[in-house]
Amino acid sequence: MKNEKLYSELEEIAKRLGLRILKGKGDFLGGICKVHNETVIVVNKMKPIEQRLKTLANCYLEFDLDKIYMVPAARAFIEEYRTLDL
Repeated sequence: MKNEKLYSELEEIAKRLGLRILKGKGDFLGGICKVHNETVIVVNKMKPIEQRLKTLANCYLEFDLDKIYMVPAARAFIEEYRTLDL
C-alpha cells in the first residue's frame, strides 16, 4: 500500500476512535496529548510522510484496536511498531 493511502487509512482510524488529529508546523515530532481534556494526536505536517505514519502508528498502540475495523495493511503497519523496541 502506498504511503499516502496508508496515511488516509490511519486518519480514518482516528475518527473511529473519536480522536482529532491536529496538524501543525514546528520543531516537534508529534504524538498523543490532552488539549482542554480532549485526547488529540498532534502531527507535524512538515515532516516526511514516513515520520507522520510512524507518529500515528505509535499513538494507536495506546488504544484497544481489536474492535476497530481497519484494512489489513493498516493493522499490520501498526502492529509492526508494537514489536519494535523503541
